Amino acid sequence: MKKNKKKPYWKHKKLSEMTNTEWEMLCDGCGKCCIHKIKDDKTGKIFLTNVACKLLDLSNCQCTDYMNRLTKVPDCIKLSEKNISNIKWLPNTCAYKLVSQGKDLPHYHHLVCGNPNEIHNQGVSIKGKVISETASKDIEQNIIDWENY
Repeated sequence: MKKNKKKPYWKHKKLSEMTNTEWEMLCDGCGKCCIHKIKDDKTGKIFLTNVACKLLDLSNCQCTDYMNRLTKVPDCIKLSEKNISNIKWLPNTCAYKLVSQGKDLPHYHHLVCGNPNEIHNQGVSIKGKVISETASKDIEQNIIDWENY
């Protein structure tokens, strides 16, 4: 007799159909959306830096004041199913981006492997690769080429 396994919610729900809890659980905790980007006004090109938001806890890549982040950091962007496809700097590894494109989550995602630290163990997060904006004097001096961003 075959067991009927229910598909994980991200495999059968659109982003717009997810509950708030499902939406929040989808975040892989990489911290990549919390690094500062610099846009060249002439070309529109976006440069990535190794400088993270002042609210990011660098030891676990979690926001220290997630509920108030949009007030405390006015240029913080709240991801939604409506703006995912328009945010060009989101990394190709972003779970929201992957699900919106009909792709599966990677093996290191906590919803797949069960370990919230696996993303750090695999080196996919920004843990150990960035500094806080409070430690940076000139963000433009911190532009880097993020391979496989």
